[in-house]
Amino acid sequence: MVQRQRSPSGPLEIDFTAEDVARTRFAISPLWEVVAGIRVLKGADGHAMHRRWADEVRPRLAAAKLDLTPLTSLVVVPTTTIPGFLVPPPATPQPSLDLELAVLRATPPELLRTSSPDTRAAVAALREDPGRALGRLADAIAGYWEIAVAPYWPGILALLEADIAHRARQFAEGGAETLLAGLDPQVTWESGALQIPHCRQRGIRRLDGRGLLLVPSAFVWPRIFSVIGYDQWQPTLRYPPRGVATLWERRARPCPSALAGVLGRTRALLLAVLDAPASTTELARRTGHSPGGVSQHLTALRSAGLVRGHRMGRTVFYARTRVGEALVQGCDP
Repeated sequence: MVQRQRSPSGPLEIDFTAEDVARTRFAISPLWEVVAGIRVLKGADGHAMHRRWADEVRPRLAAAKLDLTPLTSLVVVPTTTIPGFLVPPPATPQPSLDLELAVLRATPPELLRTSSPDTRAAVAALREDPGRALGRLADAIAGYWEIAVAPYWPGILALLEADIAHRARQFAEGGAETLLAGLDPQVTWESGALQIPHCRQRGIRRLDGRGLLLVPSAFVWPRIFSVIGYDQWQPTLRYPPRGVATLWERRARPCPSALAGVLGRTRALLLAVLDAPASTTELARRTGHSPGGVSQHLTALRSAGLVRGHRMGRTVFYARTRVGEALVQGCDP
């Protein structure tokens, strides 16, 4: 099971050997962000960290009329566990959602289990016809991703990658102890063990030479989640990245003059104001240009791989791609 960490009477201690330190690595998981985002939409965001995102996404999901029951029935709020098979730790540093969904669809029946009474009925239904039910679950995740996460993914990904780069510098400057002790205020390093406040587990857990997989996650703050009890998976810790509080900030960006010199002022301006997904009509309002003119420029930007359109009902919302995000950030004064 995926365990949520919160104030306990005693910590969980993850014991490291030299081999474990050598095999500790980072990864990013689009599938995990889907599940963590569903928790937020179901009320797990008690601090309203993601309110702006949730307020934008909820009406779009409602308009799309997706059947998300296969997914939402497995993510119960409030909860202390998420079925581990739903979010297997990624085997590569940055898998695509398609790759993670392929792994999910191929989940062996014996892994379809849960320790949470709230999800036992949903898991039992999966076990009745795993092939068909896992396919429906993967389809629901893909539909949700396209509306609720994909338009925002370049910004989320930039945040996660920046966190990993920061941790890599910590490791280079202070070694593994500095890296592990600095993951989160809830996590401490003492005498070769990582100590984590845990709601259900106590005592020492050994990694058995597998190392620890560290996964930054935009939607978990202020929580930490762990996957410790599966022999076939690398033990995993999911933690909030640095700067997550700035993720949904809306800053009025000027049109980058350097970018305007390459793309032209209007296209550079459109790229700059796409700090949140927007329709052609909304972009026309933001920039003062006609909807027809905006549409032509968006077509050019899309052909260049700088923006992508996401259809939600009858409306297409545009968002920067990863390349577009990098261009704007690189030119941001």
